[in-house]
Amino acid sequence: MNLGALVSETRNPDTLDLDSLSTLAMVTKFNQQDATVAAAVGITLPQVAEAVDAAAAALASGGRLIYTGAGTSGRLGVLDASECPPTFGVPHGLVIGLIAGGPGALLKAVEGAEDDPQLGASDLQALNLTPQDMVVGLAASGRTPYVIGALRYARQLGCATAAVSCNPDSPIAREAAIAISPVVGPEALTGSTRLKSGTAQKLVLNMISTGAMVRVGKVYQNLMVDMQATNVKLVDRAQRMVIEATGCDAEQARAALKQAGSQVKTAILMILADISAGEAERRLAQHHGFLRAALQA
Repeated sequence: MNLGALVSETRNPDTLDLDSLSTLAMVTKFNQQDATVAAAVGITLPQVAEAVDAAAAALASGGRLIYTGAGTSGRLGVLDASECPPTFGVPHGLVIGLIAGGPGALLKAVEGAEDDPQLGASDLQALNLTPQDMVVGLAASGRTPYVIGALRYARQLGCATAAVSCNPDSPIAREAAIAISPVVGPEALTGSTRLKSGTAQKLVLNMISTGAMVRVGKVYQNLMVDMQATNVKLVDRAQRMVIEATGCDAEQARAALKQAGSQVKTAILMILADISAGEAERRLAQHHGFLRAALQA
């Protein structure tokens, strides 16, 4: 399909006067357009749920979750991947973001990098992709050759695959087992898919990574209990999580966290089950890190 015929590239009839509006009227129009994104993503929730389960299965089997994209889409994938280690305590390299043109493309566009499908496959080969991994291709247009090449290679290898695009029945959707296509319509600024399309992709990625981490035991209730307390703010958050989960006071929370080596999950289990740090660690290991299951043992 010609690029200009894509929904994401057409002109938005509601914003034809963008350059003649007052600043308040202009940003109001932006906001009105943004307000439609969540509903578009909502239509795709069954497919998002499939992707969450596939990502969780990949992680549970020792595989990785790998995002691949170009431009804004690639940057969003790198962003989501980079936030998983501090949020969920997972090792770097478990969730990976690849962007066409390499790390330098995060700060400055690398012209032409996205036009080579072999580069998408090569970047996955450089990671020693295995069938246990899951690959998620990201492209607002749904036709980026770099992403098509990556998904095609991943599928041939036997990986779980998903595609996130903002155009219906896109080429990348046809390359993946799971197609997530929130159709947000024409952008407020014609063709600027960092706007609604970028927001839609961010919402989907938030759900895939967070949902997968819930499914592999990184969350208790709605608390990020595997968070790494690596700065003053996070040390305070760790203490508050222990207090909220157990009803203990601040002194008890600090003491438990100290005994638990700052591991929130361990500290909560120690207090609620009235056991030592060592016993809490043993019980968590026995239940594969699922705090709720360890509490019920």
